[in-house]
Amino acid sequence: MSEVISEVIEAALKSADASYEQPRPGAFLVRLPGQHKLATMAWLIVGDHALHVEAFFCRQPDENHAEFYRWLLTKNGSMYGVHFALDPTGDVYLVGRVPLDAVTNEEIDRLLGCVLTYSDEGFDRALELGFASSIRREWEWRAKRGESLANLQAFARFADPER
Repeated sequence: MSEVISEVIEAALKSADASYEQPRPGAFLVRLPGQHKLATMAWLIVGDHALHVEAFFCRQPDENHAEFYRWLLTKNGSMYGVHFALDPTGDVYLVGRVPLDAVTNEEIDRLLGCVLTYSDEGFDRALELGFASSIRREWEWRAKRGESLANLQAFARFADPER
């Protein structure tokens, strides 16, 4: 059955024109390009009974832990297919499991769409909650040196001292 599921996944990725690698049989690493988070790398791993979906979201927060984790848990309640979870070091991932008999071209498309949406749309807020001090320091450092602030503009409302 795992060979059939792998074929379904590969066909879905090809039909979506997704960029992916298959480092070993039954394991697909898919690159999902975003707007806020430039790329999310998502694993699709065929197991004995379920398809495992996993994507790195961000490292553990530097600060404001309670509000950061509250935000993650609140998001989990409305998510489809995947949810936020922590690894043993506290880094944040999107993870999910889908029964093999539910794996179709449409479901792969839906799952990857969800991973991309949750990762990309939530990225700036997560950084604001868990890394605001670092972002402010980075803004100040770049501004002093005349470096580009282009990729920090999403945080200007709290990082730019002139606002």
